[in-house]
Formats: sequence, structure tokens, C-alpha cells
Amino acid sequence: MRYLTESLALGALRRGRPVEQFLGPVGSRARPGIRYLEVRPTKTTFEVFLHTLEDVGTEMFFDLVEFPPLNPDDEEEECGRLIASADDALDALTAAETSTGAVRGRWVNESVAQDEYRDFVRAGRPTDASPEGHPWPAPQADR
Repeated sequence: MRYLTESLALGALRRGRPVEQFLGPVGSRARPGIRYLEVRPTKTTFEVFLHTLEDVGTEMFFDLVEFPPLNPDDEEEECGRLIASADDALDALTAAETSTGAVRGRWVNESVAQDEYRDFVRAGRPTDASPEGHPWPAPQADR
């Protein structure tokens, strides 16, 4: 089972474990990129980070933390952009979903977003929907 139910995602966060969601492609043909979300627990809050990275991976290289930012001039992109913070795990998931179009039933455990990326590469980098046929969430600026 790759995807976490809401209760499993909340349980992971409350135990101090991050959850992630691969959001698909962004950018242009000339400069392709990908996005993924990460909700990280801290000592007192839950922080939501949006990672917008250059799509430099292959079927053999899919470690997203090694990818350069899509916009190298944006220092904030080096470690992801903090887009929300919440005192409660459920509020953090809701904030992540509201601001990016992420889907409640598509959260995964830490580092599994890279497996989602690998599936994306193997499927030929589809632009309209995930390899399973789920439409990619629209970036917030596109809404």
C-alpha cells in the first residue's frame, strides 16, 4: 500500500515523521520541472514545504533531494519554500491541499515521493495526469 489513509498520514506526522506528495510536472519544454510537497513536524508545529525542482532524473536517478531548484536564483527554493505552518497535523494537511491542489488520499511516507517520480519517468513524463490517471494538481498561480 503506497498511499496513506488520512489516519495513517496524521499518525505519521504526530509520531514526528514527514509525509510527502508528488505533484507532477511544471515549467516548460525548455526548462522542465517537477513539484512535490512535504509536511514536516517540528517540536511545536507542522510545516508545509513546496519543492519546485529541475526535472533532471532518470529511471536510475530519482532521489529528489539531489535535484537542483527549478529557479536557481531563488535561495528559498534550495530547501523548499515554506508555504504554511500549523499547530495541528490535520490543519497542516488541509493547508497544503488548499494552497497546492494536493489530494488527501495521495499522501505517502517520507522518501516515497521519489518512487512516484520514478513511475512518472517510466510512464514517459505524462503532462496531464499521473501514471494511474489522476489529474495533476494545478499550481496555485494557475488557479
